[in-house]
Amino acid sequence: MLPGMTSRTPAHPAPLPVIFDGDPGLDDAVGWLLALGSPEDVQVLGFTAVHGNVPLDLTTRNAGVVLALAGEAGRNVPYFAGADRPLLREGVTAASVHGATGLPAAGLPEPLRGPEAGHAVDFIIRTVRARPGEVTLVPTGPLTNVALALRMAPDIAPLIREIVWMGGSTGHGNRTPAAEFNALVDPHAAQIVFASGVPLRMVGLNVTMQAVATPGRVDALRALGNRAGAACAELLTFYAGVYRDRYGLSGGALHDPLAVAAALHPDLLDWQAMNVQVETQEGLNLGRTVCDLYGVTGQPANAQVAVGVRDGAFFDLLLERIARLP
Repeated sequence: MLPGMTSRTPAHPAPLPVIFDGDPGLDDAVGWLLALGSPEDVQVLGFTAVHGNVPLDLTTRNAGVVLALAGEAGRNVPYFAGADRPLLREGVTAASVHGATGLPAAGLPEPLRGPEAGHAVDFIIRTVRARPGEVTLVPTGPLTNVALALRMAPDIAPLIREIVWMGGSTGHGNRTPAAEFNALVDPHAAQIVFASGVPLRMVGLNVTMQAVATPGRVDALRALGNRAGAACAELLTFYAGVYRDRYGLSGGALHDPLAVAAALHPDLLDWQAMNVQVETQEGLNLGRTVCDLYGVTGQPANAQVAVGVRDGAFFDLLLERIARLP
């Protein structure tokens, strides 16, 4: 534990069984390292890669890199390749933000092994069926894998404990004025998930843009003196340039790490129950998460939406957990 810190009380009586689904991508990588450094909070059942920030071959390889970077904590965690494209639309990437490989840092380790045989969607389905009511899904990319699992095996919907998704926004977008990237890349998948009846938390841009990797925070990660901290610092330094130029922020937003933290410690955020629909029609609002903040539609709530964040406490948690890794 870092000097002057007190560890947060675990949010669950036992480690929470979780499948992490994402498109690493540098902030996914930082979020997954947070999870791997939190054994008292989370039992990492596996990583499932999806298209998104970079193509699937790279997101899958990057999952293996993250596991290798975590040392012993990642040694026995399986990872799987999933969907390589959206359900209905042409795929897009965010290589301009995440670099050509998705992990623009020098000296990263090679994966210790390749991905498991079989498809990520099949892994999600059989794991949820084997542990009814126990498994939380934390997707931090487009929701294609999760939507496919729900469509291929509708029986799993009532068996999923919860989905905690980094995506959407109560207001502005980032890839377009209206839409956040993960929602825009596969809006049809997102709408399937929001309509599924699975308990759902949405951690969107309205809160993640408040959790910024400032230069001081990047320095604190680097000062940990471990390989994981140095890698996080280098990745977030690359990220910072885009956020300074595009958004006028002092560093990159910690989108995916905040969603991971929300699954581990929901008390780090404030939540509001509301109805959320995802715009699937082509046009200016494609991919927009239409959030009924004031209940004007009279439609029942289908999500708990994050509306506030205790940013300092979140970063303290991130720093403490990254410090535990090699």
